[in-house]
Amino acid sequence: MTPEQKLADLGLTLPEVVPPLAAYVPAVRTGDLVYTSGQVPMVDGKLARTGKLGAELTVDEGKELARICALNALAALKSEVGDLGRIVRVVKAVVFVASAPDFTGHPQVANGASELLGEVFGEAGKHARSAVGVAALPLDAPVEVELIAEVS
Repeated sequence: MTPEQKLADLGLTLPEVVPPLAAYVPAVRTGDLVYTSGQVPMVDGKLARTGKLGAELTVDEGKELARICALNALAALKSEVGDLGRIVRVVKAVVFVASAPDFTGHPQVANGASELLGEVFGEAGKHARSAVGVAALPLDAPVEVELIAEVS
């Protein structure tokens, strides 16, 4: 089953690539690696939510937003390689979580992205990861996800 079929089975469709908000491109390939730019939880051209985890948003809400970010990152990957079936493995995910100073649930929020990658790519979706708390993200986004993937 292709990654696109797995997404369909999950009831998900790959969105259009989120246009860059500044001077960068959505993804860059060098050799067998593709690096995505950070993807925020944009849906139909606007942020799904704004605010900070541990203040305006719960861990479960953050987890869902991280999933949206990962879906946007997959769209960026596909735009660079043409077909998600060319992804050999997801190497690393970096998840930035805008959070209240006392919030410590960053790993649980990041699981929203990691679990989606596992559902779509199986063993090849298992990756190294960093979950980082930050004071603020662009546009007051609660979560941002970037990926590094090996491609054939």
